[in-house]
Amino acid sequence: MSDTAVETTVKGHKRLERNVTLLGAAALVTVAIGGIVEIAPLFWIDNTIEPVEGMRPYTPLEQAGRDIYVREGCYTCHSQMIRPFRDEVERYGHYSLAAESMYDHPFQWGSKRTGPDLARVGGRYSDEWHVQHLIDPRSVVPDSVMPTYAFLADAPLEFEHIADNLTALSYIGVPYSEADIEQARQDVIGQADPDVSPGDLGDRYPGAQSRDFDGDPDRITEMDALVAYMQVLGTMVDVDSAAAQEVLAEESGR
Repeated sequence: MSDTAVETTVKGHKRLERNVTLLGAAALVTVAIGGIVEIAPLFWIDNTIEPVEGMRPYTPLEQAGRDIYVREGCYTCHSQMIRPFRDEVERYGHYSLAAESMYDHPFQWGSKRTGPDLARVGGRYSDEWHVQHLIDPRSVVPDSVMPTYAFLADAPLEFEHIADNLTALSYIGVPYSEADIEQARQDVIGQADPDVSPGDLGDRYPGAQSRDFDGDPDRITEMDALVAYMQVLGTMVDVDSAAAQEVLAEESGR
């Protein structure tokens, strides 16, 4: 570029910066173009998330536990999104995939961590550890600042209307079948009560774990539900295989 061209460009840029009306119009045009490029494609695609093998809706018990998790504000201190950075992956496990949150309403990604990320906490600790951690956090993590949730072990789980919850979620895209909704209440009992057969729960919800989660087989408590939810986090998808599928899909779309 010649000196004359550079000088002309600089003068034009100065004029743009000094003229509020002109600068505002230029900014508006720039934002409009960027918005069209980002937003317009969304009108021609059915889903922005590539489905991956293994993802399924939460069982009624897991969903009840998730509702308790949200109710108690656990998301304010724990995120559920592992970023694709080396320090995060080495500490928490494989980075989170978009599909792993496709049935979360609302999602629990989070933007602040007082405690560790929980995206892959499922199966990392025993049920007994989780129960003790919720009852008395400092008994297992001495430096923890987490409040106690001992009352969950004494609070009976209210699930008389769990089918209504699943129905509402089905309206916004979670693929619960009519059978899932009709059997929701029995599914809670079958998954948390060791004396009751889970029936076809494992067929409708592959990988669902059925057992007494809170150490008290005589009743189903909010502790059962919350621990069941914690134990399923990050366990549905073979992340290494799914990540490879995502890369191939991106490359084929280029």
